[in-house]
Amino acid sequence: MCYHADMEKESLLERSLVEQWRELVARKTRVWNALELELDRRHGLSASEFEVLDTLSEYDCAKPPRVQELADHVPITQSALSRMIGRLESQNLVTRALCVDDRRGVYVVLTDAGMAKLAEARPTHRGVLAAEFGTAGAGGASETAESGGGDATSENADTEAADATLTAARA
Repeated sequence: MCYHADMEKESLLERSLVEQWRELVARKTRVWNALELELDRRHGLSASEFEVLDTLSEYDCAKPPRVQELADHVPITQSALSRMIGRLESQNLVTRALCVDDRRGVYVVLTDAGMAKLAEARPTHRGVLAAEFGTAGAGGASETAESGGGDATSENADTEAADATLTAARA
């Protein structure tokens, strides 16, 4: 029996929404898979592990996030995040500390080793994003603007890294 013949016709708007949704999911999947491949191959990190380290680096050291806050920023469940934090902690990339105000709360803090691993992996991550989004070298321009300076050598290095990642990602 053919069921699709019995279905009501979709409006053009509904069809357009479905197509946009599918394009978004396909692009997200393609980019995520490229990140998984390159981060694991070059740095032994999953894309989710990188996201945890990168997100932690954006917090003020004096006010680290609780696990619940971190869960809002990474695309995995809180349970999976807790297990991942345990693995990252066993590698000395993060540490956990109990919240003094609420003993149920646990803070997550990036260690010096975690910051070093992140610094090593970040150019790969940004290079894959630049390759996938077609903006090779864009990371160098935004980093230069944020830091208030920079030179042509570092911008060229960023562009070369993005180009190399593009070539590797497509190979």
